[in-house]
Amino acid sequence: MFVYSMKASTLKFFGIVSFAMITLIVLLAFIEPYEPVNAEGNENAVSISYGKIKGAEDVKSFLAQFGWNTSAEPVETKNVIVPKQFDRVLSEYNEIQRAQGLNLEKYKGKSITRYTFVVENYPDYESTVYANVLVYKNKVVGGDICAADNKGFIHGFEMGE
Repeated sequence: MFVYSMKASTLKFFGIVSFAMITLIVLLAFIEPYEPVNAEGNENAVSISYGKIKGAEDVKSFLAQFGWNTSAEPVETKNVIVPKQFDRVLSEYNEIQRAQGLNLEKYKGKSITRYTFVVENYPDYESTVYANVLVYKNKVVGGDICAADNKGFIHGFEMGE
């Protein structure tokens, strides 16, 4: 076993510490601060709050963050259990969730609450459009905007998807 020791003079020690501090300050001065970018590429995007959902009024406020005007009251509020095994349809639905930064995989076998509202301001669509929001322990864990008719559509919360 070899032991090697070295003495650094006080001057060398403070020189190294000073050099490290100056390097850190220079790096911090040149690194641009992080600013969120939304889907349209606009900087300084407003962050969306997915938490603090205690009831239908909070869900309505959550949808308003995306620009949706909804019915005053939900047309349905229902407790549902996320299946432990996803079939093809639920796997495709989860892909919509993952595209908007959510994932239902974490909630397999859990009971969640689904709030369904009528969307009153969907652009260029005459039939009924619904907003479904899935909530688990006061947090939005999934959801969609969808048409009620058979020739319709389904997409995430963002307007214009």
